[in-house]
Amino acid sequence: MRNAVARCLRDWISRQVEAAPAGHIPLLLVSGAQGSGKSTALEGASAALSLPVAVASIDDFYLTRPDREALARRVSPLLATRGPPGTHDLPLLQATLTRLRGADGASETPVPRFDKLADDRDAPSAWRRFHGRPAAIVIEGWLMGALPDAGAPGAPAMNSVEAEDPGGAWRQYQEDALAGGYAALWEEADAFFHILAPGFDTVLGWRLEQEAALWLSRGQAMPDGRRAWAARFIQHYERITRRMLAGSRRPGTDVHIDAQRQLVQPPLSG
Repeated sequence: MRNAVARCLRDWISRQVEAAPAGHIPLLLVSGAQGSGKSTALEGASAALSLPVAVASIDDFYLTRPDREALARRVSPLLATRGPPGTHDLPLLQATLTRLRGADGASETPVPRFDKLADDRDAPSAWRRFHGRPAAIVIEGWLMGALPDAGAPGAPAMNSVEAEDPGGAWRQYQEDALAGGYAALWEEADAFFHILAPGFDTVLGWRLEQEAALWLSRGQAMPDGRRAWAARFIQHYERITRRMLAGSRRPGTDVHIDAQRQLVQPPLSG
């Protein structure tokens, strides 16, 4: 399954590089709901390419915890939780893109890392380094290509997290962000690749698998209570995830997967 998605992604990256004008480094954005396997697929795709591809996750460009805490005090307490639009450091992302685009064969470009268990950005000394000039830049993230919805802030609460936002300030901040800095990033992209889940109901199970793997990577079992934490956590993403699955996203290449992350449909476009 993930191998099939990775093959589709590898072939798509190759096509985008081949179609790019001489000297142009295409910016390619990959979306997929939490736990859909997009990071694994991209890792497999990039490893199978002979091209030097700079790969990153928008997750690594989250605002630091102190910055999100300041945002929470200023706008809405819900903005302390990473993930939704408005909780990423887009200027840092743009600066990283600029450095990668200006790189030559001898360049070493730092790429941020975010520690999800610590819920904070790693120190720059722990950041990854991309060596040389990339043939393409590929960034994955759950919201890549999401379109804003001006009606969302005033809509009825979709879940218990949204019920904590009765005035809609949290949702308004997200929609303004999607219409602003994120839309500008989408405009820079040369192409989108969307990994489409069968529905939002699969996301909790996937997110729990992801969470267990994070703890296992530290040599620890997932703590009691983390399931309840994950169930609440994904509610922060629910409205926009459902919206993207319903088609409110920038057009691109669509691949559909089932609840086991098996490829069920070949790419539909570009």
